[in-house]
Amino acid sequence: MSSKKVSSRLRTIVKAVAFGGLVPAIAIYIIVAKPNFRFANSIAHATFPVFNAIGDAISWPFRAGGKIIKRIHKVSVLEEENNELRAKLAAALAKQTDCDVAILENKKLIRELGVARNTDYETVIADVMYDNFAVHHETFMINRGAADGVEPGMVVISFENKLVGTVIDSGLHFARVRSLIDSGTNIAVRIAGSEVHGFMRGDGSNNPSVGFFSDHKFQGAKGIKLITSNISGILPPGIYVGEMKNESDVDVVLPWNVSRVIVLKFTGENGEYQ
Repeated sequence: MSSKKVSSRLRTIVKAVAFGGLVPAIAIYIIVAKPNFRFANSIAHATFPVFNAIGDAISWPFRAGGKIIKRIHKVSVLEEENNELRAKLAAALAKQTDCDVAILENKKLIRELGVARNTDYETVIADVMYDNFAVHHETFMINRGAADGVEPGMVVISFENKLVGTVIDSGLHFARVRSLIDSGTNIAVRIAGSEVHGFMRGDGSNNPSVGFFSDHKFQGAKGIKLITSNISGILPPGIYVGEMKNESDVDVVLPWNVSRVIVLKFTGENGEYQ
């Protein structure tokens, strides 16, 4: 664009502004110096639109700026409200999660208490503290001991009424349990639904073996279920031990798969319930 065109446009704009300011000044002079209401009324129809146009042109940036400021304020308020609602929603979800966990834990506790109450003898519910695995020796600790009436020889079962092991040592507030896969395990079992007895022995692997059946014609097979036998007076009868995987190996409860157990107050040496 040439400088002549720019200067020409600037002159046009300056003339328009000067005329726009001159017309109201002349009108005011006439009204004040030589009052003529008819003339004033007629000139007002011509000057007032000019006044409004000039006022709008001058005040437009301020009005636009004010609208922008209002919108920014509204956005800021909405953002604060949004953050507040997000915080409240997060707190509500956290409370809902806590409630869900509490409900599940309560159901679990009710189920555990129901299992414990359905036994024929006194019980102690205990948590598994940690494992003490060594070569061919699989034992674990529980957080109940002599102060709770837990003594060596007592039976430990899961909340599914499955045999887990036997107590071999007890302190004041803890006890050590020998699991079924420990090499020191050797318990009397019975084939469920029959009078065939045998002995299950741990060997340090995940699957103890069963043998020495009272019926020499009996052959072990996959799917046969074993329960405890009281022929030796060490264990209470009828507790589920496991299921045979083949002719000798038995699938039992592994110690690292339980977190809570039930101790049965059964004196194995005397074969009596406490």
